[in-house]
Amino acid sequence: MEWEVVIGLEIHAQLATKSKIFSGSSTAYGAEANTQANAVDLGLPGVLPVFNEEALRMAVKFGLAIDAEIGLKSIFDRKNYFYPDSPKGYQTTQLHHPIVGMGHIDIELEGGVSKRINVTRAHLEEDAGKSVHEGFAGMSGIDLNRAGTPLVEIVSEPEMRSAKEAAAYFKKMHSIVTYLGICDGDLSQGSMRCDCNVSLRPKGQEEFGTRTEIKNVNSFRNVERAINTEIQRQMDVLEDGGIIRQETRLYDADKDETRAMRSKEVENDYRYFPCPDLLPVIIDQEYVEAVRATLPELPDAKKARFQNEHGLSLMDAAVLSSDRIMADYFEAAAKISGDYKIAANWVMGDVSAALNKNEIAISDIPVSAEQLGALLSRIKDNTLSNGGAKEVFNALWEGKGTDVDALIDSLGLKQVSDTGAIEEIVAQVLADNPKLVEGYLNTPEDKRAKAVGPFIGLVRKAAKGVNPQVVMDVLQKKLSELG
Repeated sequence: MEWEVVIGLEIHAQLATKSKIFSGSSTAYGAEANTQANAVDLGLPGVLPVFNEEALRMAVKFGLAIDAEIGLKSIFDRKNYFYPDSPKGYQTTQLHHPIVGMGHIDIELEGGVSKRINVTRAHLEEDAGKSVHEGFAGMSGIDLNRAGTPLVEIVSEPEMRSAKEAAAYFKKMHSIVTYLGICDGDLSQGSMRCDCNVSLRPKGQEEFGTRTEIKNVNSFRNVERAINTEIQRQMDVLEDGGIIRQETRLYDADKDETRAMRSKEVENDYRYFPCPDLLPVIIDQEYVEAVRATLPELPDAKKARFQNEHGLSLMDAAVLSSDRIMADYFEAAAKISGDYKIAANWVMGDVSAALNKNEIAISDIPVSAEQLGALLSRIKDNTLSNGGAKEVFNALWEGKGTDVDALIDSLGLKQVSDTGAIEEIVAQVLADNPKLVEGYLNTPEDKRAKAVGPFIGLVRKAAKGVNPQVVMDVLQKKLSELG
């Protein structure tokens, strides 16, 4: 049987506020366990939550970025459930009246294809604490530092039809929230994570199949891997005559498998009702427009500008605009060098390769955009060859110097581009190698381009640091004069 995959994502983005959504407790990462949770976060008797207006502003900012409906009246609800790391026995969230309504984003797929994915809603809510399972002799510990941390939960329509589409959607949302500055996007710290809802249905069937939810996937790679693994599991079950149960599952990246955690609750199980401690949040259009005025240039706009103003290809522009810090780094280096194409090639090539090799983010790169721009300008004015530029880049990376020109001199990498000097060297090489010249002259004209190679090698051996392009031009001129 031919199956169609149906995927929807629920992305949790931790808002970059300094304090929690309903209390003054810090949201800083890495504090000692249970030192950043106060009476409000724990829901102790007699306390009242106070809504963090900055969280509201960030949520509205996000809604505007995805061209969504902004709820001028939004209501907080209580979602009731018992879990050890939820100290209040409920989560304050939004159900029927979220701050952000229907919106959309466009994702880029292979071959330059774009696909629109609709966003059902994005609502504000508080995070729970964290269960700790190591070091407690078969028991679990509870760290409530995270309890009350503000989240925006972004719920997509079930419109993705492959794991690749889902990964592209997650990446695009990551790009948007980091561009906006409303989330640091640190996947390793759990600042952004997603739940993947996956189901299968026979091709051509309109009715959805039974879905499973893969909980808390926190890397682009694992979103794709987890979904593909779950697709295969569901397919095997269905084709063996079994049924899919609605449940929450966990993805084990080490074993590349999904495992059942618990049966999946439905909305009624949570006994939602409006939070009695929080008034409805009322804003007006003036507030919305004031937030709109603070929007930065977003990834799609930046991608279009890179294409239109700097002549980059769609692929190059898409890659470079996907990460705000990388985009800024590229643009600063390109402006100094005066060549946006060569800057694009270097940032996507040597720079990205060095980052991956050393497992560091672009924000921590030891070679500044100013240094890279100066380096690229020396390639452009023929002071450096590409090979020499790589040596200087490595020297900058390793902290052997900070000034590009000084490193070029100290490493002896300055190219000889003087035509007169190169002509003398070429003439000497030709005079010293008559048999090689004879072989070249006896080569059919349509194959002479390859026959120039040995001469280039001899010239570069005779004089290190000569400009290869000038050498090629002089050689072709001298050899053509010989016949």
